[in-house]
Amino acid sequence: MNRQLIRSYILLVAVAILLFTVPVAFTLTKQLRDDTEASVKREATTMALLLRNGDAASCRALTTMASAYTEENKKDQVQVTPTDRCAPDAARPTGDAALTRALEKGESTTDWGSDFIWGRNLLITVPAKKDGRAVGAVRIVYSTSHLTHRLWTIWGFRAGLAVAVLGVAALIGAVAARRITAPLRELNDMASKFSDGDLTARSPVTGPPETQTLARTLNQGAERLDTLVASQRIFVADASHQLRTPLTALRLSLDNIADGVDDEFVREDVEQATAEVVRMSRLVNGLLVLARAEAKVTAAEPLSLGEIVAERLSVWRPAADERGVTIALRGSGVDGRPSVLASPGHLDQVLDNVLSNALEVSPDGSTITVQVEPKGEEVVLSVLDQGPGMTDAEKSRAFDRFWRGQGLTGRSGSGLGLAVVKQLVSDDGGTVVLRDAPPVSTSLDRGHPHGGGLCVEIRLRAPAQRTGG
Repeated sequence: MNRQLIRSYILLVAVAILLFTVPVAFTLTKQLRDDTEASVKREATTMALLLRNGDAASCRALTTMASAYTEENKKDQVQVTPTDRCAPDAARPTGDAALTRALEKGESTTDWGSDFIWGRNLLITVPAKKDGRAVGAVRIVYSTSHLTHRLWTIWGFRAGLAVAVLGVAALIGAVAARRITAPLRELNDMASKFSDGDLTARSPVTGPPETQTLARTLNQGAERLDTLVASQRIFVADASHQLRTPLTALRLSLDNIADGVDDEFVREDVEQATAEVVRMSRLVNGLLVLARAEAKVTAAEPLSLGEIVAERLSVWRPAADERGVTIALRGSGVDGRPSVLASPGHLDQVLDNVLSNALEVSPDGSTITVQVEPKGEEVVLSVLDQGPGMTDAEKSRAFDRFWRGQGLTGRSGSGLGLAVVKQLVSDDGGTVVLRDAPPVSTSLDRGHPHGGGLCVEIRLRAPAQRTGG
């Protein structure tokens, strides 16, 4: 917007210069041409009067004047047609239309040599009349070189002045544009902080009435949203306590009942009820995690992805080793330890959910591969398993709440893991997609729908690179 405003100022000033300065320059050029023509014609007329008299004194005066004029203007020439008394031995030019017109019709002629401003020489021919009859003619060949120099001075000065004025207009326009757009930049800064999770960001109410009204509206909306998020956080904290306590008490009661029951059928019913309570506890825990993810809005900051991945893998490897599953870390970004923009704690929870799902569906003796690849302004984190994979229909529903895939190790999940992953990654400005993992030629892939399993691809923002100046 600053650039557009500056360009508008420069364009307006340029139009003003074009409308006022260029006509003045053309007027000065015409005035210079007319003054020069009048001056040269006056000199030629004076010499023609001396030529008309024809006496010895006039001829000497004419010769002296022509010599002095030529000497003073070294590039100019004075040509006098021969008469009986003045220059009787000079050769009379032939085939000259202007001279013929002056001698036969007694008319003066002016030839600038070009229709566009002027040529190299100005030719003025003036007849010397006596008793109404032309007895001779005087022609001055006037060099226009110094006129051209003066012309370039006129236009060059105005061109330089125009450039200087445009430069000053650009500076003034830059200052004015920054003052005009300052309230908009403050609003943009507030919006950027707000999008990064800083709900306390507010914009100062400055500038014209329109931007003041906008700032007040945004501040009021931010205040209400901050209040709603705070209320949701309080609700999540209260629900966490209120829901977990009765479920725990109910499970303990069922365990006590199971210990005192001898009937097999009653014991089976109690065990089934206990399993449902356990499943309900998992659902409540998953919902609380998802609610916290939706309610917790924090500003993203640069975090070392390599360190977080290494830490979470060290936690999950013992569980994988119990089933003979190998967790491998690969990628060009492993050694470089690239940084990503994320909220503290988000990546840990994302990796825990993805690795938990991958370990659940991976057959014994298989491999889970974690890859880290920097790609331009993003860092791609991929988790590949060798499980049964998913169909396209299953992938389209995988991020829905409470949806559970078939897996290889049962259906004990709550169906909220990938929903939490998507919520946390989206909050940090990233994306997550499910793809088919590349096929692996092992016996574990036989009979699997996709052979290579599933690839969870997470794209996270890389911090902006700062360049020194």
